[in-house]
Amino acid sequence: MSVIKISEYNPYYKPYIEATNKDLGIVEGLKQNLDDMVSFYSNIPQGKHSYAYAEGKWTIKDILLHTIDTERVFAYRALRISRQDKTPLAGFEQDDYVVHANAEKRTMDSLLEEYRAVRQATITLFSSFDTDTLLFIGEASGFPVSVRAIGYIIMGHENHHLEIINERYV
Repeated sequence: MSVIKISEYNPYYKPYIEATNKDLGIVEGLKQNLDDMVSFYSNIPQGKHSYAYAEGKWTIKDILLHTIDTERVFAYRALRISRQDKTPLAGFEQDDYVVHANAEKRTMDSLLEEYRAVRQATITLFSSFDTDTLLFIGEASGFPVSVRAIGYIIMGHENHHLEIINERYV
């Protein structure tokens, strides 16, 4: 896979893209992250699931559901751009999503079941894209973004949150 150009995404996402193994490619990377994420969250003690390291910070369950919601939004963006929909795509307010997601009312098992389903849908979607489609550019949150950049942003975003959980939660 060639180097992803900065013109393919909002510079805000550069750390996410850099936090991925681009040698695997998008589909293989998504599959690997699926296994890694399920293993990681499955091994967090139940007593930590609702833990937040400071007042006003998200719990571990909030973070997982945030990751799921974000993947859905970004996969939708990839679908729209892959179909050459030129409509600029709006951003979303992640904090509002977390407040209204009710993660605390869910079990870790139910969250992981949802994560697996969403990830499998994302893998299927990205498996359908050919090399040309991955290079299609659309607009999201006021910035250009390619379909392939979105794939790496999805992976890098969850890698970012795993790192935070490792540093501050467990």
